[in-house]
Amino acid sequence: MSADRPQGQAARQDLTEAGIALVASRGEAAQAAAAMLRRRYHFASENDAKILVALGGDGFMLHTLHQMLDGGEARPVFGMNRGTVGFLMNEWRLDCLGERVESAKAVSIAPLTMRARTVHGDEWTHAAINEVSLLRETRQAAKVEVVVNGRVVLPELVSDGVLVATPAGSTAYNFSARGPILPLSAPLLALTPIAPFRPRRWSGAILPDEARIAFRVLEPTDRLVSAVADQFEVRDVEEVEIELNRDRPLTLLFDPEQALDERIAAEQFAT
Repeated sequence: MSADRPQGQAARQDLTEAGIALVASRGEAAQAAAAMLRRRYHFASENDAKILVALGGDGFMLHTLHQMLDGGEARPVFGMNRGTVGFLMNEWRLDCLGERVESAKAVSIAPLTMRARTVHGDEWTHAAINEVSLLRETRQAAKVEVVVNGRVVLPELVSDGVLVATPAGSTAYNFSARGPILPLSAPLLALTPIAPFRPRRWSGAILPDEARIAFRVLEPTDRLVSAVADQFEVRDVEEVEIELNRDRPLTLLFDPEQALDERIAAEQFAT
C-alpha cells in the first residue's frame, strides 16, 4: 500500500493523457461535485485540454461555449448536470468518467450571429447558441418589421417580442413561446412571435437555416426594444440582423443513451 494513500482509498484514474480537463460553475453543487471528481481523477490543465468536462447547468454550458466563440480554442464539451434544468448536460455520476467520455456521442451545433444597431448608432455583434430575442422594454408593445432574405414578409408585428431559435435552442425559450421543436439535424430555424397582438393568428414560421433574417423596430425611440443573444443584451435597438454561422461549429458530447438529438425528439411527446 502506498504510504501517501489511506487504506481503502482507490488510486486516482489518470485522465491527463486523454487531455480531459475539468471546469465548474460557482454553484455550491457544482463545486462540491468538482471536489469529488478531483479526488477520484487526475485532470489535465485547462490550457492543455483536448476535451472539457463541465459541471453546472445549461447556463454554465452556454457560458463555456461562448468563451470558445469569443476567442478561446474550440474543444468538445461533456457536461454533467449540477445545476437546475440541465437539458444540455449529461446525468451526474462519479464513476467511469473516462469511459463515458470515450464512448460519448458527438453532436455538432452551429451558432447564430446577431448584429444589432441601436438608436444611438452603436453597433454590436454577438453569437447565440440557443436564440436571439427581441423584447419590449416598456409597457408598450413592440412594433417590428420582419424581413427575410431582403424581402419584407411581415410589415408590422405588434407583440411583446419575437425570436429566432436554432434546433438546439428550439426546446428552450422558443418552446415556451409556443414555437416549434426542431430536430437537431434539421437545417432549419424557428421564427416565433412572443405574445403577438397583431396579426393575432400569426404563429411564426420555420425557415431554412441559410435564411438571413432582419428585424426593423418601428417607432424605436418611443417603443423601446432590446435584443438578447442568449445571455447578452443590447438595449434600445433599431435594427437587428441574424444569420447562422457555420464557420464556428461547436461540439457537445453525450452519453449514447441520452444524446441531445434524441432528447429533442422526445420533447415533442412530453405531456
